[in-house]
Parts: sequence; structure tokens; C-alpha cells
Amino acid sequence: MAIKFCVKAGKSAVKIIELINKVYGSAAMSRANVYRWYARFRGGREDVKDDARSGRPSTARTDENVESVRRLLTEDRRITLQMIADRLNIGKETVRRIVTEDLGKRKICARIVPLALTTEQKQERVVHCQALLLMGQDKRFWENIITGDGFTYDPATKRQSAEWVGQNSPKPKKLRFQKSRVKMILIFF
Repeated sequence: MAIKFCVKAGKSAVKIIELINKVYGSAAMSRANVYRWYARFRGGREDVKDDARSGRPSTARTDENVESVRRLLTEDRRITLQMIADRLNIGKETVRRIVTEDLGKRKICARIVPLALTTEQKQERVVHCQALLLMGQDKRFWENIITGDGFTYDPATKRQSAEWVGQNSPKPKKLRFQKSRVKMILIFF
């Protein structure tokens, strides 16, 4: 507004820069910006608001988009920001701000635990091991045991298993091995 007033008063651009620097000191507008606004007001411009810019509108953080992001995260907690941005046709940085600021989510990696056994399964293992120890008093018994165990392979890395969780949500867990349904012990005599 001060530049507009000075232009209407007939001051030169150099005089306006001197006045602005005298009044505002180190907080003054840059020389280039003073010249730019001087030229605009000298050309007849009256409005001090910025011109409209082309490109994507800055209003992508709407309630509708926040709800869409929330729905996508509920469907798949392992979805990436880029995948959400592509599906909703909004910028990745906007999606990141919606997820972290509006929804209060953070992405953490799953904690790897060796095996998730119930208390009953642990007790059953102890009973079977004790029975084998009793039968194993004969030295030849151990030479004749062939065991096999089947596990399925989970190719997902720790980073691939990262999930979006809320502030108070527990950390997700990932088993080191996914046990197969069939477990066999073969004993040959």
C-alpha cells in the first residue's frame, strides 16, 4: 500500500526504495520487488492481491479429500503416499500433510517377533519335549529320529510391512516365520 501511495504521489522508484529502507530497515522489501510493484502501479494496477496462477489449485486439503484418504488408509494400512496421490489425483505433499496433520497418522515398520505361540501351545511343547527325553534314555533312539518341519516363506521386507497407525495404536507385529498347517515328525526304527 505504501508503494501504491508513493506512485500516486509522483515519487520515483529510487526515492520509494530509500523511503522504505528508512522506515523498515532490515525488514524492508527487496529492491527487485519494489521495482516490480512500482511498474505494476505505474501501469494502472489498483489491486494489491496476487494474480491468479495456473496449475493445480491449492485447495486440495478439503474435507472430502481428507475423508477419501482416511477411507484408503482403512482399506490398506500399507498403502504408500504416492499410491494415494495417484488414486485421488492430488499432490503427494498434500497427501502427506493430510495423513500426518489432519489424520494424525505415522508410518512405522512392523516389529519382528520370532514366533507367536499361545500359552497352551507353549505348555504342549514342554510336555512333548519331556516325553521325548524320557524315551531318549536309549542312545540308539536318537540316531533313528528324522524330523521335518515346514514353513512358508514371507518375501515382504521390514519396510514393505510398514503400516500407517494412529498416535496411540500399538506397533504392528510380523512373525519371522509363517508356520505351515502341517507339522510332521517321522520316527524310523
